[in-house]
Amino acid sequence: MATISLARARRIALAAQGFNDAKPKGPADVRHFRRAMDRMTILQLDSVNVVCRSHYLPMLARLGPYDRDRLNRYLYHSGEHFEYLSHEASITSQDHQPLLRPRARAAKRWVRRIEAELPDYIAAVLAEVSERGPVSVKDLRDPGGRTGPWWGHSKGKRALECLYVTGRLAIKERTPMFVTVYDRPERVLNPEVLARPDPDENEANKAMLVLGARSHGIGTAADIADYFRLKMPVARPLLAELVAHGELEQVDVVGWKEPAYLHPEATQPRAVVAKALLTPFDPIVWFRPRALRLFDFHYRIEIYVPEAKRVHGYYVLPFLLDEQLVARVDLKADRKAGVLRVRGAYAEPGVDRARVASELAGSLAEMATWLGLGDVAVARRGDLASALATSCR
Repeated sequence: MATISLARARRIALAAQGFNDAKPKGPADVRHFRRAMDRMTILQLDSVNVVCRSHYLPMLARLGPYDRDRLNRYLYHSGEHFEYLSHEASITSQDHQPLLRPRARAAKRWVRRIEAELPDYIAAVLAEVSERGPVSVKDLRDPGGRTGPWWGHSKGKRALECLYVTGRLAIKERTPMFVTVYDRPERVLNPEVLARPDPDENEANKAMLVLGARSHGIGTAADIADYFRLKMPVARPLLAELVAHGELEQVDVVGWKEPAYLHPEATQPRAVVAKALLTPFDPIVWFRPRALRLFDFHYRIEIYVPEAKRVHGYYVLPFLLDEQLVARVDLKADRKAGVLRVRGAYAEPGVDRARVASELAGSLAEMATWLGLGDVAVARRGDLASALATSCR
């Protein structure tokens, strides 16, 4: 097997995700969105709106400031993409929809439980959507009430999600307030996609592994399996088949305990010049063991950790500078005050703090303007806070 240095593996990974591509010289348009989506394959969604909805941030990281309404129209109305559980709730190409059909057929235990509890109601909801067209839960004739505190879903929401997960409904769009709108698949997906035959499950899984390897460029079996949330007992023998057939190359990365898999289309630049704030759900960092292995960056999202026990903060974004993750910032968009608040700023060991603070200040100012906020306010928390506050003045 070939041996690849860790620095080279980082460059391969960053290039595969589009961080070596030139940013648009003018306003980002469909061509730029399409290129970024092709690099990432999957755009993960998340409802947390502390800074902005998470799926907007990977495009900012790769393209610079852009029009979010234009991106929404592209993602939900171009006919190129659809939303499903490819990597949690995510957007991916409609071309990949047949690969995910086995996942819809093998629906999770909670789906089967709801089907057993509410069979007549679910059938009525499906008939209502078929008759009326796109609906959100509040549009249902009988949406039901919440079943618990704020995280408890109404029976209407549970029925719609059950129908969506099993492929009997599709998500047509999400509104600016992140309200989910459902419709029949034949009114959301392209007829040509729906007409494709169901693939063999093993072949579908192999195709998803190849896509994951392409978007990672290089990765361990666990890295690549995680891209489409495949189980390791399923992924390992299929990766061996892909290597045997020449679709992936098995390599060693210096310092990695596990063998790695290199995609044949992976580019290997001599250097990557990049600067970006990353959402916790960016493919570069969404699999935390990979972030540690690739960048020596120990990262945990602490939203559900009690405040007194948080190490870095509530909504912490890693900062990529060239080929390294060099810092992290706990951010909050204070829309009422018109300020992007840095509630904590932390440097990684051994970095040039003056340079990191200066570059990070520029990225924060860019983000604040893009969010329609007038200023960046840096709190005193963290070992980078003082230098960052000076650079932000």
